Amino acid sequence: GFVTGIIPTLVCLITAVNALLKFCGEERIARFAQKCTGNIVLRYTVFPIMAMFFLTNPMAYTFGRFLKEEQKPAFYDSAVSMCHPITGMFPHANPAELFVYMGIATGIQQLGYTLGPIAIRFFIVGAIVILIRGVLTEYITKMMLKRKAQQASV
Repeated sequence: GFVTGIIPTLVCLITAVNALLKFCGEERIARFAQKCTGNIVLRYTVFPIMAMFFLTNPMAYTFGRFLKEEQKPAFYDSAVSMCHPITGMFPHANPAELFVYMGIATGIQQLGYTLGPIAIRFFIVGAIVILIRGVLTEYITKMMLKRKAQQASV
C-alpha cells in the first residue's frame, strides 16, 4: 500500500509545493512572511501552519529568520507543536509522523468513523494550541530577557 498509495502521493505533494514556491518567487514570499509576523495571532497560527505546509518538517523552522530574536523561541514552539495536527490533512508536511497518524486512523476506521471530520478537528485544535503556546512562550521569553538585562545592569 505504501509503494502504490502513500509514496506517490507524497512525491506529488512535495513537487507541487516546490513548484508553487518557485512560481511565486522567494522575494514575494519573504515580504508576505514579514507582513504575517506583525500580528501576534497571525505570527503563531498562520505563519507556523504556512511554514509546515510549504517547507515541511524540519525546514519549516527556517521561517524563524523573519522574526525578531525574542520571537524566535515562540515560533519554534508553535511550529513544532503543529507537526502532528497538520499530518491528517496534509501528509507531506511531516511524513515521519504519518505512520503514527495512520495507526490511529486505522483504529478510527475500524470503529466505523470517517477520517475527514477527525482530521479537521485535529487541525483546528492544533491551531488553537499553537496560538496559546506561541503567546505564552513569547511572554516567558520577554520576561527572561528583561530579567537578564536587569541582572547585567546590576
